[in-house]
Amino acid sequence: MEDDANATKNEEEEFNTGPLSVLMMSVKSNTQVLINCRNNRKLLGRVRAFDRHCNMVLENVREMWTEVPKTGKGKKKALPVNKDRFISKMFLRGDSVIIVLRNPK
Repeated sequence: MEDDANATKNEEEEFNTGPLSVLMMSVKSNTQVLINCRNNRKLLGRVRAFDRHCNMVLENVREMWTEVPKTGKGKKKALPVNKDRFISKMFLRGDSVIIVLRNPK
């Protein structure tokens, strides 16, 4: 039982000082983070909760990506179009996270 308490303490300490401190600070100060995902999309939002796998509950998320429109026969290549959408609450699975940036201005 005491080992469980120590493990929890160690994990908490690691969250406060290690690489995951970026997420911890975002949760505590309610600041935005910019997350690059493996699907080539970017998420700008606030972290409500996270775990050691970088699974996250995010709020007020703006998802941003670019699309190249399909062109008909003989037409020249279309220009990429920037797209985005708003998601009020989402769960992000950690294995799709590439990079997390805090306070992107």
